[in-house]
Formats: sequence, structure tokens, C-alpha cells
Amino acid sequence: MGGTVLVTGGTGYIAGELIDQLLGKGWTMRTTVRSNAKSEGKLRKRWPDAGEQLSVFEAELMDDAGWAEATAGCTHVAHVASPIAAAAPKHEDEMIVPAREGTLRALRFARDAGVTRFVQTSSMAAVAYGRAEKVYTVSEKDWTNVDHPDVYPYVKSKTIAERAARDWVAAEGGGIEFVSVNPSMVLGPVHDADFSPSVEVVKQLLNGSMPMAPDLGFAIVDTRDCADLHVRCLETPGLAGERFLASGRFYKMIEVARILRDNLPPEQTRKVPTRVMPNWMVSILALVNPGVRSIKAEIGKSRNVDFSHAKERLGWATRPEAESIVDCAKSLIAHGVVKV
Repeated sequence: MGGTVLVTGGTGYIAGELIDQLLGKGWTMRTTVRSNAKSEGKLRKRWPDAGEQLSVFEAELMDDAGWAEATAGCTHVAHVASPIAAAAPKHEDEMIVPAREGTLRALRFARDAGVTRFVQTSSMAAVAYGRAEKVYTVSEKDWTNVDHPDVYPYVKSKTIAERAARDWVAAEGGGIEFVSVNPSMVLGPVHDADFSPSVEVVKQLLNGSMPMAPDLGFAIVDTRDCADLHVRCLETPGLAGERFLASGRFYKMIEVARILRDNLPPEQTRKVPTRVMPNWMVSILALVNPGVRSIKAEIGKSRNVDFSHAKERLGWATRPEAESIVDCAKSLIAHGVVKV
């Protein structure tokens, strides 16, 4: 198809793979980064032959500076940038406000620049949380209940940001066609040692910092497949208002550990846990660890995902989840993130 597209947050995990795929399809690329001087060299190193096909702009989620220049002349925007923290924030607004205001800022400048298609990278966090059931299945029709006491800041931020975006588009979006992509846990290969927090769980399973696997789990999607779904949402006509879940099957952490042991050499998996952590132990850890405390309510839950809409509407398909897990692990070892 081609055109001029802005991908926000160009040094991010999903954004990097999306830029890679769009460059390969002939799009003229623009991307935003928080620090141009620091980040452009990293981007040029990954795509040394991109030349003028890739332009880099400095723009922050909470500041208007740079956004007009980044969006000028664009036909499409993929808004991937969003705050994410490896540790629990001191206050939920540290995540909620940048997620919401950054999305609305990107939308406003996109509309003013004449952008016709805006794809927001939302999250399964906006779909699957705030429910009392232990086992259930969600689809693109579901929304997280942000008033539920078990909903923690990251989940709340992604839900509020997507709802705010949809409300804004309905009221002020003009001719923008808005689509959201809602990924589950994104795994797959990393390209350098500056890796995404989403692969932290694989790192911890490999390096021994998780001697037992808590009874937690997540649906998995490969970063390459997630980016492919974004591309389809940018290129396919007639998707205004649509919502697509980027996900594969739900896996408990002990299952992920088993896949690592079954597919990597024994010397690389000697620290991978073989037992499930008792729930009482999780409760004790939650007393002293804010990160554990925030996810304590997730123990024992299985959130299955019906991702048939993306397959039927867009012809999207995922690779086997085991491939994503193993490729992630191999790349973490190759880049020295995990020492074995």
C-alpha cells in the first residue's frame, strides 16, 4: 500500500518490529523518540539502509513540542508509545495521566495534520481484567472494569487511555478512522540488551531469580505477529471503530518454564524452575514486595482469549507460542541479558 506513517515510540519493542515491517513494505517512515540525540543512533544502527525513508523526531507524551513536525504530511499514525514500568508506581496517576494525555495529544495532532487512519496500541489490560471469575474467555467486545479493587495501575491506565481515545474520536475526530490493537503478553526475539519489560518474565525464569513459578499466567503473542496485525490495521480499508485482540493461547508460568527446558540446552535451563510456588508463599512475598502485592489477585486465574475476529476480518495468524518463548530466550542469552 505505502504512504507516510508515524510510529510513536520508535525505540520500543512493538514499535521497532512495526517499523521494520513497514520499511520492508515501502512506507515512508516517521517515528518519535523521547531523546533524539540518544535514540536516533540506535535506530540508524538497526536500519542502516533506511536513509531518508526513516525520519526521527523528538516528542514527549506530555508535551506539545515536536508533534506538529512529526505528524506533518502523514496519512497514517500508529500510536505505540505508552508508559510502562517494571515496578509498581508510587501513585496510579504516574501511569494513567501520561497514557491518556499522550494518546489524546497524538490524536489531536494527527487530526490537525489530516491523518486518515489512527491505530492505537492498547492492551489486553483494557479487555480482560476486573472480574471475579477464576477462569473465563474474553473477546474484543469486553472491557476491563477499572472500579474493581484488584485492578492495578498499568491495567487501569491502558483501559482509561483507550476509552478516552474512542470518546475523543467520536466527539472531535473529524475524518479520522480509529482502530485499536490490544496485545496480550508480547514475547519473541529482542534486538539488543535494552529489552522490553514484557520479556522480563522469560529473563527471570532463565536467570534463577524465580526459583519457583507462581500460579500466574498470561496469553502470549509474538512481537512479529503483533506488528503484522498493526500493519493490517493500517492498510485494510473500512475498519473505523474496530478493535482487534493480538493474542494466542493462555499459558501458566510453569508451562512456559517447561517449554524452555524442553527446547534449550540443559546448561541454559539449569536455573529454570520445576515447581509451582505455593500460594501462601506469594502472600508472604506480597507483604514486602509492592510488585508482587499488585498482582496477588492474579493467582490462579486463567484468562483465555477469543482472537477469532482478527483472523476472520483480517486473515491474521499467529506462530506457535512455543516458538515465541524460545526465540525470546535465545535472544536474551545472545545479547548477554541472561548469563548462562
